[in-house]
Amino acid sequence: MERLDSCDARLQRLCFEVIKHYDFSVLEGHRTLARQQELFNSEPPLTTLDGVNKKSMHQPYPSLAVDLMPWPENVNGRNIWEDKFRWHYFAGVVIGTALQMSIKIRWGGDWDGDWSNADQKFHDLPHFELVD
Repeated sequence: MERLDSCDARLQRLCFEVIKHYDFSVLEGHRTLARQQELFNSEPPLTTLDGVNKKSMHQPYPSLAVDLMPWPENVNGRNIWEDKFRWHYFAGVVIGTALQMSIKIRWGGDWDGDWSNADQKFHDLPHFELVD
């Protein structure tokens, strides 16, 4: 709840609705500059944003982005991090719920919002952000 509390009220409302239908964990809400730099310097590096010149949607407070992970982490012996189908299924639930609630979001598996992830160079499957 602490991570979700650091998010914009629209993301909080969305998550409270999604949890009624699909169990998940909140991995990250607000992200400090130090955390952004840590991700930028990680292996493999998160090279899309450096935390200084370009800010992540996680950096404002309250956060305009949230990272969510479908639960449970393991289903039929498959870890969620190895199961892209589960991420896509979960994203459909989140996106569909957001549409019903008139909350405009972007998913890190379809940055350009064209309903295809085949044209994405950077897949951030846990990531959902507000679009104004």
